[in-house]
Amino acid sequence: MIRIAARSEVSKNRNIFTRITAIIMALMLSALFIVFLGHDPIKVYLSMLEGSFGSVYRFKETIISTIPLTITSLGILMAFKMKFWNIGAEGQMIMGAFFASYFALSYPDMNRLALLIVMLIAGAIGGGLWALIPAYFKAKYGTNEVLFTLMMNYVALKWITYLQYGPWKDKNALGFPKIPNFTSNAVLPEFLGIHIGWVIALVLTAVVYVFIHYTKKGYEINVIGESENTGAYAGMNVRSIILEAMFIGGALAGIAGMIQASAVSGTLSVEVTGGVGYTAIIVTWLSGLSAPLIVVVSFLFAILIQGGSYIQTAFQIPQSAAQILQGMILLFVLGSEFFVKYQIIFKNNRVKKEGM
Repeated sequence: MIRIAARSEVSKNRNIFTRITAIIMALMLSALFIVFLGHDPIKVYLSMLEGSFGSVYRFKETIISTIPLTITSLGILMAFKMKFWNIGAEGQMIMGAFFASYFALSYPDMNRLALLIVMLIAGAIGGGLWALIPAYFKAKYGTNEVLFTLMMNYVALKWITYLQYGPWKDKNALGFPKIPNFTSNAVLPEFLGIHIGWVIALVLTAVVYVFIHYTKKGYEINVIGESENTGAYAGMNVRSIILEAMFIGGALAGIAGMIQASAVSGTLSVEVTGGVGYTAIIVTWLSGLSAPLIVVVSFLFAILIQGGSYIQTAFQIPQSAAQILQGMILLFVLGSEFFVKYQIIFKNNRVKKEGM
């Protein structure tokens, strides 16, 4: 007889051992797939590292990929702390980019510093308001936040598609469906060779860490995450806390959207997020809802993404095959979560009967 039981206590060493084992098994299985494709697994793995660190340019690209993952994951952390399963970070990023783009396109000649500050605030408000909608219905009517936030991603995406093909379409693009590029005033400056978004990401990480661990509001979010009834019994306004936390989380995702539109794309488009909102969910989960660990996991994910892109050109591996490699590694890492929290017990019925 086989049964599954929750572990009463998980030691730090077991946690680390399980995750390392999962990564090794993922690399071994991926190696078989690479051999099947006709390539040397060692060379492919080394090329993935080369694709992320092989030159100054590639390293910068890895950091640039880390920035939106980190900030968006911090926003998701705020919701997950309350057991509010926010799947809508993608839409919150898009709406943050939309709000910021409105000012970038409407006031292209504004003073650069003033315009960037306005765009940053607008992006935060846009993402925050978009997150506030499902939070309100959840707090007021108890709706399913997973489906609600997920569906709102598609609403946001279709809204940008409408703008791109309709009222915001660039008249000078010879019929090509694109929104005009931002002026230089609306583009984030660089610091140490990379756009200043990496500084914003580190600052926000520190702010979120302090907020969660050393403020009254952070304490209330943790209490509600453990038990809403306990929070209500202690006199907390549960609905208000859910709304406030979701607004802050959405605002963080909106800031990430603003940074992508300003510093990476230089305009607004349907591809502005690049699927970061969905990937950030995995990052947040793997980080164990720890703000500092989110930076580390985001960086590792960025290596995986950049390395996967590099081997496509270096080995002529199809994009779908590179994504399969990434998927297998993610599958094993996520699967290891099960063995961290649960154990499989093999019980010998014969021994039991003899014992009786």
